[in-house]
Amino acid sequence: MEQQTNPESPIAVAGLRKSFGEQTVLAGITFQLEPGKVTCVLGRSGTGKSVLLKLLIGLEKPDAGSIRLVGQDMASASTKELNEARKKVGFLFQQAALYDSMSIEENVAFPLRRHTTLSADERRARVHELLASVGMDRDLDKRPSQLSGGMRKRVGLARALALDPVVVMFDEPTAGLDSITASEIADLIVEMRQKRHVTSIVVTHNLRTAKTVADRLIVLDCGKTLFDGTFDGFHRCDSPLIAKFVKDAA
Repeated sequence: MEQQTNPESPIAVAGLRKSFGEQTVLAGITFQLEPGKVTCVLGRSGTGKSVLLKLLIGLEKPDAGSIRLVGQDMASASTKELNEARKKVGFLFQQAALYDSMSIEENVAFPLRRHTTLSADERRARVHELLASVGMDRDLDKRPSQLSGGMRKRVGLARALALDPVVVMFDEPTAGLDSITASEIADLIVEMRQKRHVTSIVVTHNLRTAKTVADRLIVLDCGKTLFDGTFDGFHRCDSPLIAKFVKDAA
């Protein structure tokens, strides 16, 4: 029997399949996100984690299966409907993806200028509030090239939150950061969940990050779901791959 999706779930995926040539990346993934919770998708490099995010946001098309994003069926969405759904999603890219030609203030203001009717003063106040929430309100005039990797991630998170998204997607949010900075970014994700009650999906290969932020853990392997549950169940799982994750994070 085909699994029914919950219309109230911010993201609902059923039977998702994606291949590139002879390589099967996803081989029938099914899950639904719980509102206000953080779900981590864990897996080795090349297991389709980042491809999954691209499918969810509509940057790639699945070969089979269904995706509902904030109530919108992505397969049948018109360009206008797709753009409206994307406005409800914040995305923090692995490299933060800031515009080098813009100041930090201008980077965070960009989605507000493009998608809202806020006045210049209202935009400025909103940007300052967002940057203050990630500890970057003293660096408004700096360019991304003047910031460390961790600082760029903070600014990227502020921009991702600019339109009050229903869902925030994180692609390897702590990759390339030292352990202290990675811990700070993970703490910001937790704080965002507690204060803003935003639903989040975090793609990572870092178990320590996942353990800090996740309410739920999905482990992908060979295109399929190897595990889906809490950390208590994760540590009791007898999978050799999961045992390796636990050992490497110890």
